[in-house]
Formats: sequence, structure tokens, C-alpha cells
Amino acid sequence: MLLKHINAQDEIYFIIDSDCDGYTAGATLINYILEAFPNMKDHINYSFHEGKKHGINLMAVPTSAKLVIAADSSSNDYVIHQQLHNCGIDVLVLDHHIAEKESENACVVNNQLCDYPNKSLSGVGVVYKFCQKLDEILHMHCADNQLDLVMLGLIGDVMDLRSFETRYLCELGMHQVRDPFISLMAEKNAFSLKGELTPIGVAFYIVPLVNAITRVGSMEEKELLFKSMLYSEAYKEVPSTKRGCKGQTETIVEQAVRVCTNVKNRQTKVRDNAVETIERVINEQNLLSKKILIVRMPEGFADKSVLGLIANELMNKYRRPTMLLTKSGNSWAGSARGIILADFRKLCEDSHLVDYAQGHPSAFGTSVPDNLLPRFQDWIEDQVKDIEFSPNYKVDFIFHATDSKMVKAIFELGDCRHLWAQCVDEPLIAIENVCVTKNMITLLSRDKNPTIKIQLPNGVSCIKFKASEAEY
Repeated sequence: MLLKHINAQDEIYFIIDSDCDGYTAGATLINYILEAFPNMKDHINYSFHEGKKHGINLMAVPTSAKLVIAADSSSNDYVIHQQLHNCGIDVLVLDHHIAEKESENACVVNNQLCDYPNKSLSGVGVVYKFCQKLDEILHMHCADNQLDLVMLGLIGDVMDLRSFETRYLCELGMHQVRDPFISLMAEKNAFSLKGELTPIGVAFYIVPLVNAITRVGSMEEKELLFKSMLYSEAYKEVPSTKRGCKGQTETIVEQAVRVCTNVKNRQTKVRDNAVETIERVINEQNLLSKKILIVRMPEGFADKSVLGLIANELMNKYRRPTMLLTKSGNSWAGSARGIILADFRKLCEDSHLVDYAQGHPSAFGTSVPDNLLPRFQDWIEDQVKDIEFSPNYKVDFIFHATDSKMVKAIFELGDCRHLWAQCVDEPLIAIENVCVTKNMITLLSRDKNPTIKIQLPNGVSCIKFKASEAEY
């Protein structure tokens, strides 16, 4: 179907999904098409969602389009598929999200809807497999040129890196960086990355900047980031927006990397301010008396695009599944996080009291009818009544503070930093019987959330971030 439209030089319209996986999935396929068929450059268009939304925005699809491609979304957009089909527009879905069935009005490639053994490929992974098949049909070798984007999307969507194929694709991508955005981002963060790309390094120092743009960036900032991932656009010169450089030019990718940092800082400020206010609501309403933390946000309180980030913060702090909901018509809709539960999303679905619960098992969007919310809260509390959510930490090593073997173990584990990834967790060490004296403690910063350093006699430095003056 894709090749039919390429041969006819029809307009192909991409829906770019609102996260790191969505951006890399769209960029991977566009890069592939333009490398294999350079004459398609003027026949490809795309659009982005306002805020953190997913699926096909029907209103954005131009009537001139003959093929709509949804990468990393839309498996269950059955009604929209039919509407486009009725308009004579073909739909190609390359996705990994769970859906009830395969659409009757779209061509769907989804590793969750077939017997393909690797279920830990994200949207960009499915796009890569699609490109491999195109290589086979066309007798070309273009798919592997996008492996760095594939790596970024797989890590960005928190895929299970115990899977041999997923791990292998990430390893290949980290060792053959070609994409303009990833290359410059790795260069700018070389110190933090310690000179090499690792799954943890990518997850901490590159993915969050991409996600910041997709969540709170303006439409112009989103387009700038996406273009920086495209070989056909990234190195074009544009007027510089850098302070003190008026009248000068810079490449799109240079501007995008700088803008990502600015937007990430902006997002962090919004998130931190929101967390403070929500914590007051939690305390005032005694919400911690429940095992599932469900917070109904005041109308217009915060940017809804950062609800997932805030839910993550609260889940980690209070060690319990968390839902942040805002009023939406006759329902309460928002984000849920529950990595402590095996499948929080399915638990919500099993209640049959929600409008929907869509996404990943521990990170998803949901909506609960206003009149059913009290029943839902009672039901879900009953389901988890025997689960202990207290802040316990499972560690791999326990050392006495004076144990001479501790330093050797820390260095050996540090040498394995390239192994740690999603579901291959970095080992945790507990140090017991630490005798702390005044001269061992240093306050590294005196900002709003200062950092405390404790220097142990054996040379090990313990750092606590986001501490307080009182703790010091």
C-alpha cells in the first residue's frame, strides 16, 4: 500500500505521536522514505498534537492526503479509520499498543496483535521491522541507517531490555550514531554521559529533553525538534535565536538542542510548583489514608501535559499507585502511575467503572465518570487491601561502613554501567552502621533544595539531593 502511493507520488500524511517513541518512529520512516525515494520530499507532510495527546486528529488530515500514517498510535482508532476509509484515504498503522482487535479499515502492523515473539518493541521498533521488510522488497539496505533513532525511541518508551532483540537494537544504535539530533545531544552531554552512550545515560540525559518538548513545547518548538531528527532538514541554516546572536544564523539541530534544554527547565519549574500545591491538597484532604492515591485537581490548576510527570513524583515519594485527575465534562480524566503494581492499567479496566484506561501497564491515561468515581475508589481500595506499599527497598548488597570490600564492589559495579537498563536494574547497596561526625558533612548548595555530602573515612562519598537546611 505504501509503495503504491509512493509510485503514484501521492500526498502522504504522518501523525506524529506525542512522546519520544512517536517522534523517533515518525522520523525513522520519513528518513527511510526520503533516502530510498528522494523525489517524495514534496509529497510528505506531518502534524503534531497540542499537548500530550495520542492517535489520529481527524481535523488535521488534509483532504488532499491519499495515505495517513500513524506511527506509535491509533491501533484502536476504529471509528476514525472508517471515516478516513469512507473518504478514500488509506490508513497505515505501525504500533505496539494493546488493542481489542485489528481494524477492518486500516492496515495495522502491531506486535501485540500477532504472534511475533518480541512484545517489548515500541512503536519505533515496529517501524524498524517494517523498514527491514521494505529493504527486502526493494533490495536496499536503508533500515539500519536509522538504528540510533530506534535506540532512542526504545529507551524513551521504557521497553524491557531483557529482550535479546530489543537490547541488540539498542546496542547497535548506541554504537553507530548518525542522526543529527542524537549526535549533537550526545556531544553537549558528554560530561554527564561520561563519554559514552548507555541505556541509563540516554534515559537520564537525552530522553527527558525530548519528552519536555512533546509535553509542554509550543507547536513551533515541536516542529523544530522533529526537523532536527530529519537528515533532509537538520542542517539547514535558520536565523539564530540565541541570546546576543541577533542577525546571525545557526542550523536547525543546533537551535533544537538549545531549545530542548530551555523547555526542560520550564517544564521542571511548572512541575515543582504543581507538586508543592498538590501535596498541600493531599495533606488537607487526608488522602494518604488510602492505599491508592487519587487526587482530583482543581479546574484550571496546572498544565495537563505534565500530569504524568507529577504523578511519577508523587508515586515515588509516597510509594503507592497514583492517579491525578482533572474534570472533563461529566468525567474525571488524567494520568495514572503504578509501577508498584504488576498491571495497574488492567486493574482499572477490570473494575468496569472507567471510561477507558489506555497506555502501558504502569503508566497510562484514564477517565472515570464523575458519578462512578466514589464506587471506583472503594472498589480499587478493596482490591489492594492486602498489598503492602510501605517504603521498603530491596538491595543487592549490604556493607558495614568500615568494610574494606565495599569500595572494590562499587568500582566493579561501576564498570558494568553499560549493562543497566529498564528491567536490568542498577544494583543497590545499603551501607549500615555509618558513624557520622560534623566534619564529615558538607552542604554543597544552599538553594531551595540543597545537596548534602557525607564523606566516609574509606573514601566513599554519599550524596543526598533535594535535602533541606533542617536535615543539614
